[in-house]
Amino acid sequence: MLNVYMLLKYSFEYSGMNVQRGKLVSGGRLQLPVEMRRALSLGDGDTVLLEMVDGEIHVRPLRDAVSRIQARLRDYIPVGVSLSDELIADRRAEAAGE
Repeated sequence: MLNVYMLLKYSFEYSGMNVQRGKLVSGGRLQLPVEMRRALSLGDGDTVLLEMVDGEIHVRPLRDAVSRIQARLRDYIPVGVSLSDELIADRRAEAAGE
């Protein structure tokens, strides 16, 4: 007799889903399996974003979200322009005017 676990594992693996079991530990902390932490290059103390989507929790590294935003904004910034340099110059000009 085929057990339910094997059937579910087969379904998840071949449908392209990567589903693994985590655990809530003391203080409401979420413990992620080592395979997932390695796949996402997550280490102790790394910041992640948690998002509720249709009753599910989606977890992703903050650095990935920042990279996506930077990639989207890149099209709107002229080549050779440094936004951080412009911001620093603006702050210095404001400080000089005070």
